[in-house]
Amino acid sequence: MKKKDIRHYYKNRRCQLTHAQINKLDDLLLIQFQKLAIDIPCLIMTYSPIEALKEFDPQTITDYCYFKNPNQQLLYPVVVDDVEGTNEILPVMVSEETVFEKNQFDIAEPSNGMEVSPDDIDMIIVPLFGFDKKGYRVGYGRGFYDRFLSRCRKDCIKVGFSYFEPVEEIEDVSEQDIKLNYCITHEKFYIF
Repeated sequence: MKKKDIRHYYKNRRCQLTHAQINKLDDLLLIQFQKLAIDIPCLIMTYSPIEALKEFDPQTITDYCYFKNPNQQLLYPVVVDDVEGTNEILPVMVSEETVFEKNQFDIAEPSNGMEVSPDDIDMIIVPLFGFDKKGYRVGYGRGFYDRFLSRCRKDCIKVGFSYFEPVEEIEDVSEQDIKLNYCITHEKFYIF
């Protein structure tokens, strides 16, 4: 399948899920994440879900990470225009006092906080519509995350969460696409 078709198909499937189904799937995703043999790192970048699209909310994952590692600090992406007019992601560290506001894409992002270098991030929870069995993901089609992930350390853990199983292969993967290290579904976790 091509990215455009995957995006459309999984967007529709996700929007058909009930809140009860999502709550159950979220619990199962957490259970699968807990099975990963990784040490929970300190600097974790997460994201604010798009509720209208029933996007996976990583809050239960970051709560679990905090339980396992109380030194954890969370970062959220802030979308900014760079000098070339392209949207880029800046990772911003948040605290209990951080205020979140909706950006131009209707996504909550921190309006204050300390910017952190991508090189300092230990793990990134990457949003997605779908993924394939090779570890490539389909996002929202603007390339924000792939550009951002290319600036992170090679050993930074990139993990996605999906309510659905992977497609066999994304046909139009490009050399700019960055693979995940792990993708978690309600049935199992995938290592790439």
